[in-house]
Amino acid sequence: MTGLVSFVGAGPGDPELLTLKALARLEAAEVVLFDDLASGPILHRAHPDATLVDVGKRAGRPSPSQAEVNSLLVAHAATGARVVRLKSGDPGIFGRLEEEIAALRQAGIAFEIVPGISSASAAAAAAAIPLTRRGLARRVQFVTGHDATGTLPDELNLTALADAGATTVVFMPKRTFPALAVRLIAAGLSPQTPALLAENVGRADQRLTRGTVAALAAAIADGGGTTPALILYGPLLEDA
Repeated sequence: MTGLVSFVGAGPGDPELLTLKALARLEAAEVVLFDDLASGPILHRAHPDATLVDVGKRAGRPSPSQAEVNSLLVAHAATGARVVRLKSGDPGIFGRLEEEIAALRQAGIAFEIVPGISSASAAAAAAAIPLTRRGLARRVQFVTGHDATGTLPDELNLTALADAGATTVVFMPKRTFPALAVRLIAAGLSPQTPALLAENVGRADQRLTRGTVAALAAAIADGGGTTPALILYGPLLEDA
C-alpha cells in the first residue's frame, strides 16, 4: 500500500499567505520534504511529529540532486505515509514539478497538486502595483533568469521579452539580468522601462527597489548578493 504525495505551494514565505488546503495538508503530513525558500515559519505549521527533510538546492553549497529528491519522494510514499512536497511560491512555476510527477507515476504512487501564491503576485502586492494595466499591460509573462547550468538561457524569445505592452517577471535574475538587459535593449526595449527588484518577498527582511531596467542591471552588476529575488519590468505604476 502506498501513500499520497501532496505537492504544496508554500507561497512566498509568509505563513499567513498559505491556503487553507495547504495548511491542512501540512498539519496532516507524516513526512515533509521542503525547499530552502519554503522553510522557516512555514514549517512551524507542520505536525510536530512529522519527519522534516531538507531537499533545498542553493548555489555554492552541497545539495541533493533532482534524482535524489525523486527517490526520497518515492521511498517515503512507498511506506504508506502522507507526504508533503513543500515548494516555494506555486509548485508549477519553475519548480521542476514535472520531473517529480514523472517519478511518482513510474512508481505508481498517487499525488495531488495544491497551488500556492506565486512570488510574482506577492511582489506586485507588496509594491502596491498591478501585474496588468488596462490599455497598457494586457499580458503577463514569466521567464527564468538562468538555465540548468546557471547561465542565461540561449533560446529566449527576445521579441516577446522586449514587448513594452507586457509585464515581465524574471525569476532567479541576479546572476544574469545585466546580460539579459543588454539583449533586451538591443531588441528594442527602452532602457528607461520601469522596473522593480523584489528581494526576500513575503519575509521580514523583504526589500523592494524601484528603478529602470538599465539602472537595476547596473546595480546588480556591481554586486547583487545572494538573496532570493525577482525582477519585474514593463508598464508598472511609475508613481507607486
